[in-house]
Amino acid sequence: MKIKLFALLIIATLGSSCAYTFSGASTEGLKTVTVRFFENNAQLVVPTLSQQFTEALKSRIRSQTKLSITPNDGDAIFQGNITGYDIRPVALTSSATPTASNNRLTITIAVKYINNIKGHEKESFEESFTRYFNFPVGGSIQALQAQAIEEINKQLTEDIFNRAFAQW
Repeated sequence: MKIKLFALLIIATLGSSCAYTFSGASTEGLKTVTVRFFENNAQLVVPTLSQQFTEALKSRIRSQTKLSITPNDGDAIFQGNITGYDIRPVALTSSATPTASNNRLTITIAVKYINNIKGHEKESFEESFTRYFNFPVGGSIQALQAQAIEEINKQLTEDIFNRAFAQW
């Protein structure tokens, strides 16, 4: 009797687990998405940042959904711009003359997400997203900046993706 009950419990668990998705993304009703170029309107401009961010967002959508990316008139549209790019000293050392031991790169992206599917559970939004990366003072800022931008882009695209498609 215990074996039959255990087997029935396993079958029920396996049968019900098929309904779950691991990414947590809900793109129900959407087939296409348009990701417009994110212009860099920050005071400090890195020439490649707009292209890097736009491609990072497209890449995240491609890797985590089955949506097709189309240049115009997608079922959903991402657009916006880079509004902040800032490097500031942080983590001051304690001495007679305080000096920074780390720098912080902060990037802010203003995003407008438009869902063109009527009656879809995920609504359109307009929101700013900010992330930062700390790196040590010294060495080539350009070399460290490239790594920092890549890491921040991963975090920002995850935040934006989750805001648009997460089921929670």
